[in-house]
Amino acid sequence: MELDHSIYQNPLNTRYASREMSRIFSDDNRFRLWRRLWLALAECEQELGLNITDEQLDEMRAHLDDINYAEAEAREKVVRHDVMSHVYAFGLQCPKAAGIIHLGATSCFVTDNSELLQMHQGLIEVRRKLVNVIDKLRRFALKYKDLPTLGFTHLQPAQLTTVGKRACLWIQDLMLDLENLEHLLATFRLRGVKGTTGTQASFLELFDGDHEKVRQLDKMVAAKFGFQKTYPVTGQTYPRKADYAVLQALSSVAQSAYRFSNDLRLLQHMKEMEEPFEKSQIGSSAMAYKRNPMRSERISALSRFVLSLPVNAAVTASTQWFERTLDDSANRRMVVAQAFLGVDAILNLYLNVAENMVVYEKVIRKHIMAELPFMATEIILMEGVKAGGNRQELHERIREHSMVAAAHVKQEGKENDLIDLLKADPAFAAVKDGIDGILAPENFVGRAPQQTEEYILEEVDPALAPYAGLLGETGKVSV
Repeated sequence: MELDHSIYQNPLNTRYASREMSRIFSDDNRFRLWRRLWLALAECEQELGLNITDEQLDEMRAHLDDINYAEAEAREKVVRHDVMSHVYAFGLQCPKAAGIIHLGATSCFVTDNSELLQMHQGLIEVRRKLVNVIDKLRRFALKYKDLPTLGFTHLQPAQLTTVGKRACLWIQDLMLDLENLEHLLATFRLRGVKGTTGTQASFLELFDGDHEKVRQLDKMVAAKFGFQKTYPVTGQTYPRKADYAVLQALSSVAQSAYRFSNDLRLLQHMKEMEEPFEKSQIGSSAMAYKRNPMRSERISALSRFVLSLPVNAAVTASTQWFERTLDDSANRRMVVAQAFLGVDAILNLYLNVAENMVVYEKVIRKHIMAELPFMATEIILMEGVKAGGNRQELHERIREHSMVAAAHVKQEGKENDLIDLLKADPAFAAVKDGIDGILAPENFVGRAPQQTEEYILEEVDPALAPYAGLLGETGKVSV
């Protein structure tokens, strides 16, 4: 469909999010769910003894998807009520069933239950992409589990780690997000069939005071959509804290992606790693040589947006009055959908970057060798003592040479020559020939390679196993 360039278009739809996620939160999906909820309600009411015919139900089944939008929109301009407008439009298509559509229900029966169903669909889609990102990083971590790299604390060079072990830090963040999503999906509930203020009074009237039938109606409608539980008590709406829980889980995914994107942007600045850069991609309109980390920056930008949304949901949950107010409706139409679209866009980018990251091993080694002499001095000291040297005297000689080498690097812009200074010092003559062997970067990574293998074998692989059939997705970036 051609865009109308004369009005504002939400870039989450036009530039960033996938069509699949946009479809989940589309009006079409929403209103089709409404009709399925009305059908489920009528089917269960019939089964529990109300005078609803098979002919009426068949008529409803025949028009679940061919929504007559023009009639609904025209009616809404008259009555200013979206649900009743769609009840009216559905009734035009189902004249025999018109009298039993929405029987006993309040508007939130369709609005709240459909919104929960949309969120449930959205969480499944987020989980699908999340496990694919984890799988891409898993492969990357195993490939580079043995490759030494400088570790950083306070953004200052610290002990060595490996490129693969660092990737495990990114994976672990996402694994925690996966646990959150799985818990959320496992405990997800519908609002159910609760009536105007949550008392089920209208349904109790329909069933002539039969409390058990009303209880069964609530369970039966939920079961038709695959849910075993509903919220046991509600006002007119399901508890808005549920929205906050969902947005917190989405925010958590965004936090993980944000952290990854920042790390990669720093690594690209250091020329150690790089996100994919296409042959015809332009980095700067002025500086033709530039290779900007556009994808990682976009992950950061979108993540910052998603991180801002849970507080909105928290305010909405906090300011509900008694059984309901309507000051949440317009707000939630934007916030919930955009949180899902934002995370979907983030994961699309994350997928693309994770499977195409470039590692510049020679640059990484160059950076290691600029710092490693300082890190190796403790081992050189111990070897000197074992060869008969005085610990305090050797320590002082290392300190003095380190100050000189640091001055050469910082004040004169020279290479780190600490090792040459130590080799030339008679105090280290006994260990001179073994110093180069000490400087092998692999000697300084501790258990990083083993930790990587163990973590993936013991934690990541079992977590991904249930989703084996979903793996192998490729990340796409449209602009």
